[in-house]
Amino acid sequence: MTDLENILPLWHELEAAGADYVLATVVDVEGPSYRKPGARMLIAQDGRRAGTVSGGCLEAEVAKRAWWLTESGPVVRRYSTAADDGDMPYGSGCGGVVYVLLERSSTAAVLLRALEEAFHARAPLAIATVLDGAGIGERAFAGPTISAEQHASGLNQNLNSTLSDLALEALRAAQPVDQRLTVNDVSTRVWVDYRAARPGLWVFGAGDDARPIVQLARHLGWFVAVADGRSHLATRDRFPSADSVVTLPMAKMSPGNPSPLADLHSTDAAILVTHSFEQDSRIMAALLARESLPAYVGVLGPQRRTREVLNEAAKLLGLDTNAARVEQWLEHLHAPTGLDIGAETPAAIALSIIAEIQLTLNNGSALPLRQVRAVGPVPTKA
Repeated sequence: MTDLENILPLWHELEAAGADYVLATVVDVEGPSYRKPGARMLIAQDGRRAGTVSGGCLEAEVAKRAWWLTESGPVVRRYSTAADDGDMPYGSGCGGVVYVLLERSSTAAVLLRALEEAFHARAPLAIATVLDGAGIGERAFAGPTISAEQHASGLNQNLNSTLSDLALEALRAAQPVDQRLTVNDVSTRVWVDYRAARPGLWVFGAGDDARPIVQLARHLGWFVAVADGRSHLATRDRFPSADSVVTLPMAKMSPGNPSPLADLHSTDAAILVTHSFEQDSRIMAALLARESLPAYVGVLGPQRRTREVLNEAAKLLGLDTNAARVEQWLEHLHAPTGLDIGAETPAAIALSIIAEIQLTLNNGSALPLRQVRAVGPVPTKA
């Protein structure tokens, strides 16, 4: 589960009780760090906390001092995990320095509400936050779920348009922004946290081998939908952790009727694990009929079978079977789905599939980290 999924239940409980809280957000790191900017932790006055800002070496220290540090408003604090750092090193962590924004509910509530709405809508969100000076903690938001009332939080007029512009810039570029501005002749640091849309995975097929796939994807915090034409398999009892379980109306699964896949986003991943040639062919035809394929489409089984599925999908689309067309489609598919990690059991096969989806959606290299750390970032395909 994501930090946010862990934070939201505690946040709702504290809000309902009218209790104050502190939200801790990683806003910068120097050197190696287990968590990156954007990691969050919620701290209640009774000592409860949800989320993390490190691998476990900083949480207790951050929580211990959070309340008195925020008595006068939001503050950014430096925490070192380097053993030889004389400036208050904590634990024997990664050896880097972590900067954490601490704020009370008066400024954090609007942020958490915006994060929750974007999370459930599976929409991107950009949050421009002032990190120093008199305006520390002031914000502007940009994203499809942001209303006019939520657009800015506690802004003075001099910062309003500037922060809004930076948030929109980060949203359009789909990446964070960190820069210094001059406001009223004072240098001010603004950090824009870009939150990509929540990843979604559609598992077409509700057999036993789909269960570990769903469990792993939900453990990562992805939105997961399970869809199958067999109503006795596509049930909530079999997939209690899935966000959605759908019985596909196979008779209506045609290229001219996209409604069964209406909730499938272009940024989502889809895998075909029905073990049914007819179902796979109809689902594939419906996917190919969309304006664009999902970001990842994987097909279980040998590539020979996938070619047969594509040929049948072409017929359903009213197209002549054409070897060149099939090969062109095949280039955009992950068939067979998964990475070669020596997987044999259903759980290991699920891991190989989830790993390839993670790799594809996040443009990773799949190299061992010791190799990446030794030579630096590896260029990825455009």
